[in-house]
Amino acid sequence: MTLPYVEVDGRPADAENLLIPALTGGYGHFTAMQVRDGRVRGLAHHLARLDRSTRELFGPGLDGERVRSLMTSALGACGASDAAVRVYVYGPADAPTPMVVVRDPVDMPSTAQSLLSVPYERPVAHIKHLGGFAQAHYGRLAERQGFTEALLTGPGGVVAEGAITNIAFWDGSSVVWPDRPALTGVTKAILEERLAGYGLESVHREVTLAGLDAYSAAFVTNSRGIAPVGRIDEREFAVDAELMKRVWRAFEETPWDVVDPG
Repeated sequence: MTLPYVEVDGRPADAENLLIPALTGGYGHFTAMQVRDGRVRGLAHHLARLDRSTRELFGPGLDGERVRSLMTSALGACGASDAAVRVYVYGPADAPTPMVVVRDPVDMPSTAQSLLSVPYERPVAHIKHLGGFAQAHYGRLAERQGFTEALLTGPGGVVAEGAITNIAFWDGSSVVWPDRPALTGVTKAILEERLAGYGLESVHREVTLAGLDAYSAAFVTNSRGIAPVGRIDEREFAVDAELMKRVWRAFEETPWDVVDPG
């Protein structure tokens, strides 16, 4: 079956059920993950995020086993064991409706990323919500200027997050995550749980554009994986091969979770 493939609440997308996302005005949330051989890293984090955000936005929660069944249905219908999967949740408020989108699998580029700082922070930043016009706008602006992504910043140049990533910095002894309202991506959550086991301390601290010289390296994370940062604006960073090796090991050695609930 040709990808992308879409199911709305377990039914193949059609003109009727696609009215649900079409008429919500962009109000909702989602999670994005990479599936390999029917398995996902950090699946419990994805399911908890979906339930937590559904409760906050709509009232009722979203059962994790139901989500797994919906994902299994969509993956099975298109015959995909390796895929990029997104689970969206739309209104109405009294009956939140999940939608599963299956696309071809994708990995994070291994090359160093370059980030253009922009004066914007996501509202309700802890939720992976819809309606990311500013993120898309600044992302395209960054690309037109030769960067790979936008870096979102607050007043005074306080660093928050990438437009579609979390960012971390290396000060020579600790992995430093910006202490600013931001989405805790699943890859970030996995690393925060596991870095200590690989000899890396993980801390939260205010990071500013003016203070970037305090850091010798940086990297970004999202559902596609992890990549080093080579430049923020005109500030260049060396790729710390040993740091990246340890960070990658912490992530790659994370157990995979089976999607199919059986």
